[in-house]
Amino acid sequence: MSINQRSKTAVYVDGFNPYYGAVKGTHYKWLNIRRMCQNMLSDCDLVPIRYFTARVKAAGGNRKAPQRQQAYLRALATLPLVTIHYGQFLTSVRSIKVVHPVTSPPTFATVVKTEEKGSDVNLASMLLLDCFNGLWDQAVVVSADSDLMLPISLVQKEFGKPVGVLFPTRRGGAVLRKTAAFTRRISENVLKVSQLPESITDKSGTITKPSDW
Repeated sequence: MSINQRSKTAVYVDGFNPYYGAVKGTHYKWLNIRRMCQNMLSDCDLVPIRYFTARVKAAGGNRKAPQRQQAYLRALATLPLVTIHYGQFLTSVRSIKVVHPVTSPPTFATVVKTEEKGSDVNLASMLLLDCFNGLWDQAVVVSADSDLMLPISLVQKEFGKPVGVLFPTRRGGAVLRKTAAFTRRISENVLKVSQLPESITDKSGTITKPSDW
């Protein structure tokens, strides 16, 4: 299978995957997901673009992270076709083995561990449900997460519909490359030309790109 031009195409974005894989540490965090999809899939008729994420919590030296993320999610919510679906962050206290410096006998440290939960499951569920409901002719997943191999494979084998993958990273994704109907890598140039305006207005007022982001 390969990409079908002019077909109804749904996009499923694993939000933290492109953030950590493509835009963290760059000037491209204010990313217009819809524009990026249009630039990457210009030969397709886009239908829903589903963005999966979780609300971050203030921690350590990153106290403004929740405000920056909230501004970004408000901006995304103004874009036609884009819907936002939330998982959650879970925080727990765990005891882990210390491996450096080497100790004898091994010692353990108590740490606070924060994990993002639900986004990959939510993405897989919506991918399968939308396919079952006939919402699209083909789908595209934006992620390099190998955990998404099974839902992508099921859609293609059981429904005969192609699912492509847009990779936010240069490396990795070998499992998905073998599974997907087609793959493309999100280039720096696409990120550069797919930025949101500095200021956007929604029903609650003006949203401005964070100055320190």
